[in-house]
Amino acid sequence: MTTNDERHFDTLAIHAGQEPDPTTGSVMPPIYQTSTYVQEGVGRPRGGHVYARVTNPTRTVLEDNLAALEGGSTGAAFASGLAAIEALLKVTVDAGDHVVCGESVYGGTERMFRKVWTRFGVDFTYVDTSDPEALEGALRPDTRLVHIETPTNPMMDISDIEVCAEIAHAQGALLSVDNTFATPFLQRPLRLGADVVVHSTTKYLNGHSDVIGGAVVTAEPELGERVRDQQRVSGGVPSPFDSWLVVRGIKTLHVRMERHCENAGVIARYLAGHPVAERVLYPGLPDHPQHDLAKRQMSGFGGMIAFDVGSFQRAKRVAAATGIFALAESLGGVESLIEVPAAMTHASVSAEAREKIGLTMGLIRLSVGIEAHNDLVADLEQALDGA
Repeated sequence: MTTNDERHFDTLAIHAGQEPDPTTGSVMPPIYQTSTYVQEGVGRPRGGHVYARVTNPTRTVLEDNLAALEGGSTGAAFASGLAAIEALLKVTVDAGDHVVCGESVYGGTERMFRKVWTRFGVDFTYVDTSDPEALEGALRPDTRLVHIETPTNPMMDISDIEVCAEIAHAQGALLSVDNTFATPFLQRPLRLGADVVVHSTTKYLNGHSDVIGGAVVTAEPELGERVRDQQRVSGGVPSPFDSWLVVRGIKTLHVRMERHCENAGVIARYLAGHPVAERVLYPGLPDHPQHDLAKRQMSGFGGMIAFDVGSFQRAKRVAAATGIFALAESLGGVESLIEVPAAMTHASVSAEAREKIGLTMGLIRLSVGIEAHNDLVADLEQALDGA
């Protein structure tokens, strides 16, 4: 019998962490929609399950599947991506500790760090983690965690995970990588030296825009058990049905990601030649500053694109004029979405911080779906021409 390490990603996505249900033979894992479990006697749980906040068989399938896909030891599922990141901080930092964070990360991550964790005495430094010298210069003796996104949201910057891990570890800090944009199909941070991977499972892993969820996968079992203890202590876990939806979505992740990448490549090249698009941010374009790194570190360039149309008024007109691209936040679903980050997903980020990373009012972000790329190009063309 082959092990997970010997199986291809496509096979792991469909089978890892799950066997046919022993009671009925069901191919799909059952949804164990229960809050508690009958015990065989006082303090004698049946099958190890006591209370559904602590463990649920459906959630366990998802967690084991994610651990296998990322090549980690332990997976832990949460009710949202932010809940996952919060749990990670709870087990890695204390009051008085220092965290280095990428300066171009999801706005909700920055908002949580600024509005919640600074109140508890944790100090944050935001830096361009695609610049190794800048990262190294930001670390301090009290730095406990380096948290990066690659590619970043929405600027599509690429950080060298292997180099970031070496820098963090030299200071005795852990490296966590938000792998939401790339997914384990395109990028395996743990294999490149990262200690932790976090996900918003809402996005590509689920892939159907019908669930909110998050996950933490760790390289080392000890850290993984501390994260799982936070599930028990804080209770920010996904429901059995939400867990099942993500398991269902992951089964087609490899097929969907190939189409996302293909479509995004077509659209990025189209935008690069359009006079309204003043700059196009996509790692698959040869003029992207980290294009060579992306080729080396990732197996594909993903389905996210950002481009600048020069002004907020023009960006609003373009975003409102598309027909197939839906004007909405979030990303990673089978359907294409369009948004203006400065006024939507990153509105909570200060104007000064946005200016520092080049997030202008005219920047538009696309989550390219799996529709026919000719239709997507035509939709953007009419919207851009109208602008």
